[in-house]
Amino acid sequence: MSEKAMLVDRLIAEIQAGNYKPNDKLPSENELADDCNVPRIVVRKAYERLQELGYIFSVQGKGSYVQNKKLQIPLILTGDTSFSEKMRELNYDFETKNLACEKIPYDSFIYHVLRVKKEETVYKISRLRVVEGYPIAVHTSFLSQSTFANIEREGTEITSTFHYYRQHGYTEFEPMKSQLSVVFPTKKERELLKCPSLVPLLLLESGCTDRKSGTVLEYSKIMYRSDCFTYLI
Repeated sequence: MSEKAMLVDRLIAEIQAGNYKPNDKLPSENELADDCNVPRIVVRKAYERLQELGYIFSVQGKGSYVQNKKLQIPLILTGDTSFSEKMRELNYDFETKNLACEKIPYDSFIYHVLRVKKEETVYKISRLRVVEGYPIAVHTSFLSQSTFANIEREGTEITSTFHYYRQHGYTEFEPMKSQLSVVFPTKKERELLKCPSLVPLLLLESGCTDRKSGTVLEYSKIMYRSDCFTYLI
């Protein structure tokens, strides 16, 4: 057995034994190399393998940490309750971080779903969902400026789109047809969600209309970490 494989097995055993708990910082590459009397490159490769297996995650400039594999959030993928409201109902420590509010170039599919003309403006609102200190989902909503006139100014403050809609007089929500697929994270998505490359993401594409007026409020794409949820469909 190679030095890397032995070190991986040792660290997995220590994590499973509780010697390293969720969110604990692991020794630096230099510290562990000295402790185990192996080259630093062996430690680096062992940490890379542990990250691929989902045991640890890395924070740039800070080091490697033990992943919380016990975080299993019941996720209901249908209904008219926002993600934020669901997390609060379940009493999770929850926060949303705004990532972007920006115009998008013309996209025939998104414009068709939103029922807007080619010359109109559509904004992309991206948010990072963090539960119990763990980034677990990236939620991107596409909203038309013809429906929300001040979206350019207000978009950076949106943490819950349903709350935003209520502020603009839309109170009864009707989900549109949804599509589920499995994708693997890009480098940028791995950095945002702190997930290993081998952990797939569940991509939910859907939309939302106002039940009273029939107005299309949004088209959305949500990427969930598959290892952090149980799914209720």
